[in-house]
Amino acid sequence: MKLKNSYFYTLREDAKDEESKSGNLLVRAGMIKKVGSGIYMYLPMGLKLLDNIKKIVKEEMDATGAQEILMPSLIPSEYYEKCGRIELLGKSMFQLNDRFDKPYVLGPTHEELFTIAAKNVVKSYKDLPFTIYQQADKFRDEPRPRFGLIRVREFIMKDAYSFDRDEEGLEKSYQTMRTCYNKIFDRLGINYKIVKADTGVMGGSLSEEYQAVTEVGEDVLVLCDKCNYASNLEVSEVISNLKSNEEEQKLELVPTPHVETIEDVCKYLKVSSEKAIKALLMNINNELVAFFIRGDRELNQVKACKLLGVNEINFANDELIATSNAVPGYTGPIALNCKIVIDREILNMKNFVCGGNKEGYHYLNANLKDFKYDLVGDIVNVKENDICPICGGKLYFKKGIEIGNIFKLGTKYSSKLGLTYLDENNKEMPVVMGCYGLGVGRILASIIEQNNDANGIIFPVNIAPYKISIVLIDTKDENQVEAASKIYESLTNLGYDVLLDDRDERPGIKFKDMDLIGIPLRITVGKKVQEGLVEVKERNKENYTEIPITNIIDYVQQYINKNIK
Repeated sequence: MKLKNSYFYTLREDAKDEESKSGNLLVRAGMIKKVGSGIYMYLPMGLKLLDNIKKIVKEEMDATGAQEILMPSLIPSEYYEKCGRIELLGKSMFQLNDRFDKPYVLGPTHEELFTIAAKNVVKSYKDLPFTIYQQADKFRDEPRPRFGLIRVREFIMKDAYSFDRDEEGLEKSYQTMRTCYNKIFDRLGINYKIVKADTGVMGGSLSEEYQAVTEVGEDVLVLCDKCNYASNLEVSEVISNLKSNEEEQKLELVPTPHVETIEDVCKYLKVSSEKAIKALLMNINNELVAFFIRGDRELNQVKACKLLGVNEINFANDELIATSNAVPGYTGPIALNCKIVIDREILNMKNFVCGGNKEGYHYLNANLKDFKYDLVGDIVNVKENDICPICGGKLYFKKGIEIGNIFKLGTKYSSKLGLTYLDENNKEMPVVMGCYGLGVGRILASIIEQNNDANGIIFPVNIAPYKISIVLIDTKDENQVEAASKIYESLTNLGYDVLLDDRDERPGIKFKDMDLIGIPLRITVGKKVQEGLVEVKERNKENYTEIPITNIIDYVQQYINKNIK
């Protein structure tokens, strides 16, 4: 592409309303533009980037034997109602009615429609297995869109679904997609981790996430300093090393005037927060439930929901708390008349501090024998330096952006939507499904988060909108113009994406723009053309090299072949 008379612009100043490096750089590079909260337009170069990523995804998906289809975004609500997901997805779904008052949604995810599509072909076990996929728009009414393309309301997702006769077949399909995803992200040059994750509203028996390790990620990755353990904070298991050999002491109710937080209580009583438990009074389906965890821990709501078999938990209001003898700031498990859930770490604690259910009072030397509880489980977040559940090493945290996920859905959707097959004995059986999602826009954002410097973006060759840029220094010098044009035409004829900066701008502006938009290889055509030389500079290196014009095509070919994946 020749820049003169093309749609191209850059911004010198940072975008005021972009919180992430990737969002800021994409806006400054004229690749995307925000039109509303969490809504972006992709401009020519941004769309080219997106297409390059989608091409790699398609190549690897097709290589597995999966077939591409395209689902509608406007979907009758009835499909989601059959699987109970109108309530599950709730306000995150865009819902509307047509002129006949029939309810529709803008598709947030497409499990139901893929299941319906599979019913067209599946009659017998001989029709299985197969995998179909799409790369299409999704819509979710995010309460807080942020970080550019990382958290948006409209986005492109590659979602695939496998259909098998049994769990053994699903395992094969799952591993095929896992290998496919590894190839995709390796080709894209992303630094990623595969972590265990919560199945969430998708359901199923197993979920793993592909997380790009970045500084701005919304997710917390839990990693081990000795082994390959990797997990999302939401599901990472807490392994406690608490083993108290001390003798149980006499329970004592002591005054703690005007101290309500666990930190203030422990400071007042001169005990460590590890020797205290704190209460969280929660609303579970309009029932008061008191969660008790160690004083230095945080409640993990995902784990808590799993333990109780609910979709969400919320803090209890004063009215609900009043149905018990709980006293906010002074609530403890002893003689508490509501449902009690304790973290399993408390099972190993002795002589701990807890609330006295009396304003201004706490118990010293409380023990398990002093109260009853209804449920026990791992309901807290791991902390850095906790014990790795695999090898016993120390855990540490990194931030991550979820760029892909894979699920074993099982028969959740096939059972509800009647997707069955007849086996060898003519017995009707539900089809076993897998689901495999990948966020194209998030991949683009992640690549930029991991590949940038003070001057702008540093694109890997694979996805760069243009692999080579040619900077023409003097547009009025016929020798320079002729040399630049010949190099441009030769490389273009070889099938390379080439950008010729033939604008009537100062060289400094051209160099800054090429750095900002991240083109991997820059060829500068200037005064040394008279000596038969051009300058070549790789975007991720400081120095440039002088190359004879007669060798420039070979140089570029070698560079591309070396760096393409």
